[in-house]
Amino acid sequence: MNTLNLPLYLDYQATTPLDPRVLEAMMPYLTEKFGNPHSTNHSFGWEAEAGVELARGQIAALIGAQAEEIYFTSGATEANNLAIKGMAYGLYPKKNHLISVVTEHSSVFQSLQAMERGGFEVTILPVAPDGLIDLGTLEKAMTQRTALVSVMGVNSEIGVIQDLAAIGKICKNNDVLFHCDAAQAVAKIPLDVKELNMDLLSISGHKIYGPKGVGALYVKAGLEENMLCLFDGGGQERGLRSGTLSPALCAGLGQACDLGAKEMDKNLDHIEQLYECLKTKLYSALPDIRLNGSEKHRFKGNLNISFDGVKASLLFKELRDIALSAGSACATTKTAPSRVLQALGLNKEQMENSIRIGISPMTRMEEIDYAAQKIIEAVQKIRTMF
Repeated sequence: MNTLNLPLYLDYQATTPLDPRVLEAMMPYLTEKFGNPHSTNHSFGWEAEAGVELARGQIAALIGAQAEEIYFTSGATEANNLAIKGMAYGLYPKKNHLISVVTEHSSVFQSLQAMERGGFEVTILPVAPDGLIDLGTLEKAMTQRTALVSVMGVNSEIGVIQDLAAIGKICKNNDVLFHCDAAQAVAKIPLDVKELNMDLLSISGHKIYGPKGVGALYVKAGLEENMLCLFDGGGQERGLRSGTLSPALCAGLGQACDLGAKEMDKNLDHIEQLYECLKTKLYSALPDIRLNGSEKHRFKGNLNISFDGVKASLLFKELRDIALSAGSACATTKTAPSRVLQALGLNKEQMENSIRIGISPMTRMEEIDYAAQKIIEAVQKIRTMF
């Protein structure tokens, strides 16, 4: 008996469904606990504030931080902007140099472009064909005026994991701040900001089975004194990020982080099993497949591959009951080639032939079997047409 629910969702880098347990944690703050968490003169505000602070502690526990080091934002995009711009402006003019990587998310990359237009010096590091940076090149790029290095934890398009421990050590040894866009890494791979010498870290709710519209920024204690606030207003979040918080969204993010901490090992084992199964089926049935990004250093919930002779656009038309992606959802309105795949050295045809398959803890083996069969059939059909 077929128990598949179609269409089948395999685009978990774009967004994740809300975990029912997360929704349960949010519901009280959408109904009877409706108070403003910044109203400190009555019980309605107190109970809303208590929910926000519980969530703050849950987020901190996941990444080895202290609760007071967590600042709520509207998502990782805002967190990335605040980390880069807020810290860079705060350290200017003593330091005016920023370093990042060509394969970063657009919210990091475009923030750096904005800083460069504002007079800051920006160094963008290349990557090897496997998507990894050269650590020696990173260290050579640093100067006494380098304020911050920003490196993504898990790449959103190709799943590559940079050597975060080594990067953190290099930054610490050179008295340079280390920011990590961890939107695709938090609750998926182990992260401890103290062990990795991270000074700032960005989180997104909807990438980890939490709600959309909420995120967080970890700021190492003491650094907030140097940061420039980007939003002026009521001085919420200890003056670093003004705006009334949504207790429901905060509670949802906190619960998602708590579940991620408790279930990470089990989820990683499950995802790796499905990844290996899918990859084996595709490689066994189809010749001329290219894996985009390092095989060894990657989060296996992300399989980015190219099929020679098969454009992704044609493949998607054949796979209307499977949700896949050609790249970052944040850039799907643009027709320009993927900056990430270009950085790996792919030519135009290879980039046009690339798809991203997302696997989650919610994915079942029968779904992987179905997806593999349908992808194989579609690739074989398209190849016979040309």
